[in-house]
Amino acid sequence: MARFAWPVVIACLMLAASGAANAACAVARHGAVMVRHGTRGAARRPPVMSRVPPHWSQHGLASWYGTGRQLGHATASGETFDPDALTAAHTQLPLGTRLLVHSRRTGRSVVVRVNDRGPFRGHRILDLSPEAARQLGILGTGTAPVDIEPADVAADEEVASAPR
Repeated sequence: MARFAWPVVIACLMLAASGAANAACAVARHGAVMVRHGTRGAARRPPVMSRVPPHWSQHGLASWYGTGRQLGHATASGETFDPDALTAAHTQLPLGTRLLVHSRRTGRSVVVRVNDRGPFRGHRILDLSPEAARQLGILGTGTAPVDIEPADVAADEEVASAPR
């Protein structure tokens, strides 16, 4: 048994030194098909949409992300994570999609741009940047029920609204 341990250790060190392990981790974080172990068959994440269907909407739980761990890291779109931008992570929508997010709890709305993949916890439908969560009034609670739909907003325009 010991004679097989050294080749495995050497292979692991070579893999780590080549950076391939980091690349594999990045692919897993940013949109590779995830397989849940311990289930019958493979429970896979739904595929990424090539375009948003007309009259598409989604209702569910949103959370926010952006603790110190994400600062300076690249998002799935390749840009550096910016906690002050109005951005979000969605598992299926095309990167660059603009969404109107309406908080059912606070009545506030904000337009965000999808630039990352996620969320990866529970049955959440959207991960918001800290600024988007602040403008929706859910920064303190962490999660909130939301309605999302495609937004008709010019590419350089960022929009937020208070309850009516």
